Amino acid sequence: MATLEQITDRFRTAVGEDSGLGCKVKFALKGEGVVLIDGGEVSNADDPADLVMTLSLSDLEALGEKRLDPMMAFMTGRLKVSDMNLAMQLQPKMQALFNRAK
Repeated sequence: MATLEQITDRFRTAVGEDSGLGCKVKFALKGEGVVLIDGGEVSNADDPADLVMTLSLSDLEALGEKRLDPMMAFMTGRLKVSDMNLAMQLQPKMQALFNRAK
């Protein structure tokens, strides 16, 4: 399993100059820390975000590797989102970001 630092670095590489998300997205990683994506910046700052996705570090990695379906993760309680409508709108962009983060 990747560490928080490795995941953060993967997102930095994938985001480049702009994430393309159009909003701040935070992954709250159940006791492991956070990854905040804000435009072209990726950090571990626990700042406010438009969308907060709460899940384990291993589940985030599984989502990125397509071993875990986002809807299944949500339905089983492994993924919690602060704004379901925004999460649904961002799903294709998030998947593209995950694809670049490999």
